[in-house]
Amino acid sequence: MKDRITIGSRGSKLALIQAEFVANGIRRLFPKSEVTICKIVTQGDRNPTVQLDHMERVGVFVKELEEALLDGRIDLAVHSLKDVPTETPAGLRLAACPERADPGDVLVSRHGKLADMPQGAKLGTGSLRRSVQILNLRPDLQVCGIRGNVDTRLRKVASGEIDGVILAAAAMKRLGWEDRISDRLPVERFLPAVGQGALVIETRDNDQGTVDVICGLNHMPTLQSVTAERAFLSALGGGCRAPIAALGTVADDVLELDGMVASVSTRHILRATEIGSPEDAEKIGARLAQRLLAMGAADFIAEANCERR
Repeated sequence: MKDRITIGSRGSKLALIQAEFVANGIRRLFPKSEVTICKIVTQGDRNPTVQLDHMERVGVFVKELEEALLDGRIDLAVHSLKDVPTETPAGLRLAACPERADPGDVLVSRHGKLADMPQGAKLGTGSLRRSVQILNLRPDLQVCGIRGNVDTRLRKVASGEIDGVILAAAAMKRLGWEDRISDRLPVERFLPAVGQGALVIETRDNDQGTVDVICGLNHMPTLQSVTAERAFLSALGGGCRAPIAALGTVADDVLELDGMVASVSTRHILRATEIGSPEDAEKIGARLAQRLLAMGAADFIAEANCERR
């Protein structure tokens, strides 16, 4: 067993909390191991004002961490799974997923719940997925692009620069800021991003010693759920920029996958569900993608990709 483990992480407060969560899990399993965290700056961190939908490539929050893995500076990287592309670079593997936190989205608002926000209120989000779904619920609101860490976004609300912001429930909980949540957006009407609320631990493919260390942190229902979600995204085009959402859940040995693709221009939403055995997670994701493509999702994806060229 390895005596020393170096964890790579982005330097944001949330990322370091997530890395420390994994570090503590390793320490519990292997108390004699020395576990340290190495902060690494990613492209997404260096460009905090550029909208994610306008960046040239996917993986803007993971590439530099993967480079550090490949050159041996770190033994593993901790990512928010929603930031991780569906294709893993050669020589690396996604080795474990701890138990998922709340996958949903929440509203932090100066006016309380979503239903109480006044007409024309300014709502911040950097996500097309969130924009389309919120405007389906409240077409009278003004949605504006926003970037920055969670605390930066919350300060914009507190200062009155915007009236509210949509954030991941898991991020608010991990930061200890659940008391600031104004409203929880139900997943029945507001689907999260693929992998939202889940962490993933990435290692070198040939580093079995590190894989053996972290395998005890894996949570099988979470792994099965996100495997289906990522297979769904991959079958739709992986890095496409269309508003896409999915949520897998495992209960009573049944995996249910709910997925969505939306139009940027018309805000029309296509949504469907597939169920099956958790052992067939990838097949379930692919089947759901084919259903939505047959319903017209390909046009929405082409539209979104063309608009951002």
